Amino acid sequence: MSVRNTLIVWFLCAPLSAFAVCVTSGSANLRSGPGTKYRVSWKVQKYMPFDVVKSSGDWYRVKDLDGDIHWIHKQLVTSRYYCAVIKSTTANMRTGPANHYPQSPIYPVANHYDSFRLLKQKESWAYVEDPDGDKFWVHRSLIWVH
Repeated sequence: MSVRNTLIVWFLCAPLSAFAVCVTSGSANLRSGPGTKYRVSWKVQKYMPFDVVKSSGDWYRVKDLDGDIHWIHKQLVTSRYYCAVIKSTTANMRTGPANHYPQSPIYPVANHYDSFRLLKQKESWAYVEDPDGDKFWVHRSLIWVH
């Protein structure tokens, strides 16, 4: 098969490109289907990021960092900024963008699935804000950003 034909097949078979959204409310119920009659599959906190894979009425079908699929109401999310979630078991939250900076006295260690708003990146570090408005640096390899 030629490169041209391979590209045509790939474009025809590839899923529509997803876009990212972040939870804007203090917490949100993810559901197994597009409506409140469906069971809650996961309760998440503010700034949890997702990739949108489908839209149905007022609901988005989303994929989380583990690749699991859920549904969330469109009013509970935004695509105006990027968010991050801890993908490792724990992550040291630092006062500056390097390992020699001390851990934050407010939030020294974040846990798996803790979520943040991404403010900026500097080399391999991300400057993030937690749901309470506190800001920290975390190594980029420890988070999933969308």
